[in-house]
Amino acid sequence: MTAYRSTPLRLAIVGPESCGKSTLAQELTATLVASGVAAACVDEYARDYYAERAYAPTPADVLAIARGQLAREEEAAQHAEVLVCDSTALTCVIWAEVAFGRTEPELVALNRPRDYALTFLACPDLSWQPDPLRSHPDQRDWLFGLYLAALEAAGVMPVPIRGLGKARLEAALAAIRQAGLLKI
Repeated sequence: MTAYRSTPLRLAIVGPESCGKSTLAQELTATLVASGVAAACVDEYARDYYAERAYAPTPADVLAIARGQLAREEEAAQHAEVLVCDSTALTCVIWAEVAFGRTEPELVALNRPRDYALTFLACPDLSWQPDPLRSHPDQRDWLFGLYLAALEAAGVMPVPIRGLGKARLEAALAAIRQAGLLKI
């Protein structure tokens, strides 16, 4: 039930669009809380960022989103022993590369994939669900490869999350148990 760190245990969920990341983050958080763990879901900041403005991203927007995502983590860290992060700065790095062909040095510095005890990489095996912030329905396998390559380059071996329904949650819980991160 307790994390093995003095700072909050951070669990990251990353991957291509429309791969069940938000659903997994919410379900995993709820399961941890029901098990007696002081867990918080850190929602994807980009959704709130674009709720008040037109979706026409610039490099400055991507940097602001990365900063906002990390600020949201730090706020949640004040009140939880486990953070379930629906996205990380890595998503911003990937999107900067895809959209603009480059990543600003400050954005690269914000991407710290080794800060997460486990990184779940959502596989593109779910049906595409349209959304105003999604734009690559036919490139999810390619995007998955970008995430995998970036994580491996950082020395992070992600836990692939695939399957339908509860299979995704069960895979995440099994990985947490196998890593010995929480007694749940």
